[in-house]
Amino acid sequence: MAQGTQPMLVGAGRRDEALVSGRAWRARGEGLLAAVAAAFTALQLLLVRPSLGLGWDEVVYVSQVGTEAPAAFFSAPRARGVPLLVWPIASWSSSTVLLRVCLAVLSGLALYLVLRVWRHLFPARVLAGAGALFTTLWVTLFYGPQAMPNLWVAFGALLCVGCFVRVRVDRLDDRALWGVLAGAALMSWMRPTDAVWVTLPLLVLTVAARQWRLGAALATGLLAGGLQWVIEAYVSYGGLRERLNEASRIQGDLGWNLAVDDQLRSLAGSTLCRPCDIATPHASVYAWWFVVPLLAAYGIAVAVRAGRTARTLIPLACATTAAFPYLFLIGYAAPRFLLPAYALLAVPVADALFHLVTAPSRRWRPVAAAVVGLVLAGHLSVQYAVLDRTVDRTTASRVAWARSAAELHRLGVRPPCLLTGHEAIPVAYYAGCDSGSVGGHNGNTTRAEILDTARRVPVGALTAPGRTPPDHARGWELHRLDGLDVHIAPAPPAGGTA
Repeated sequence: MAQGTQPMLVGAGRRDEALVSGRAWRARGEGLLAAVAAAFTALQLLLVRPSLGLGWDEVVYVSQVGTEAPAAFFSAPRARGVPLLVWPIASWSSSTVLLRVCLAVLSGLALYLVLRVWRHLFPARVLAGAGALFTTLWVTLFYGPQAMPNLWVAFGALLCVGCFVRVRVDRLDDRALWGVLAGAALMSWMRPTDAVWVTLPLLVLTVAARQWRLGAALATGLLAGGLQWVIEAYVSYGGLRERLNEASRIQGDLGWNLAVDDQLRSLAGSTLCRPCDIATPHASVYAWWFVVPLLAAYGIAVAVRAGRTARTLIPLACATTAAFPYLFLIGYAAPRFLLPAYALLAVPVADALFHLVTAPSRRWRPVAAAVVGLVLAGHLSVQYAVLDRTVDRTTASRVAWARSAAELHRLGVRPPCLLTGHEAIPVAYYAGCDSGSVGGHNGNTTRAEILDTARRVPVGALTAPGRTPPDHARGWELHRLDGLDVHIAPAPPAGGTA
């Protein structure tokens, strides 16, 4: 072999070694993300109990496509994303355990896929840390296997924003345009108004930079996901403006409402804080809430020095707009409302934490790592304690609904049947009945319609213990259930109608 070919062979060998090394590094990174996603699924199944019965909102969503009971009233703020998500299972099986297991596996897979979107923007260890920080929050674990929209908005936000940064800042892959579209569509299908708030900074950036292809992908995704909600607005509510107004009324008339303190109190494990008249929890429960903004600010400083400001600042901007309506425009709180903001914050916060551990001189790194590790260990123990209490409390309430349904069956209220009043929606689902309400947030019937139904099928009016029943039910027979009173209408005559 000629001597001149030797350097070429050596160079080719080095390139091959570098290629193999790069592939091995990417494989390790993929494995790290997969491990975090698998742990998320396993923790859901271990800590949240697959046998946990359906909650109030879950009943509304699942009943739209399920076979257990008639579809519950679908109020103006809700969207059809969750019914579509659960349809493959709920349309043929009434097993809550199967539904929870499938949702836990699906949410773990979704976490892995959306974290991979960011793999060229941040190191794999940062992304794995971000996934771990987000998924070990009690609220993330609690809602992972539940038929609720907020976590899926969070996944859509990570997908959309990550792909947006890749296209706009790094121009890594034009295929990321499809990720922008898909993420926006997922958010909009789940909760259209949340999708608008999350993408507001992205829309502003595309207009300011005149990046029309990127803006078109974003707008197309929002439209594709929200089109059904808009069409339904005209079909069922008289128009888009009317549906938005009705949604605002149901949520307590949107406007300037300082709900920061309500959200803080709800961190103790209150799934819905309305009215939020509970006591402020111990500082250990909410301390992380005040640390996160400081870490985010530190993350920005780190990004500026490293010359990658946009990839940190854009998700922080989207997290801010995602949280804004739930902190300042709604007069009540639920921890799940802020899941999209937490997901977007997780990446720059994890980046800041890794910098805290690695930035000091070699002499002080063990000290920094020990301090951060102890703080995180304490944080995780508090999150577990809150999750455990929340699961116990919600399990008890859903067992009570099931017992009430069983007692109603014993009293002769069996399908087809109708339940109205206090907690009628969940109890009716467990009993296999239709549900109705005269007025209020879920108003979908009238007194005359209830009385007419009572001539044909069993009807019960539920009230809180000791409360006066509605006028039309005052002469009906009273029975005590598990934490509820029910007034049952006289049995309809044989043959169905009077």
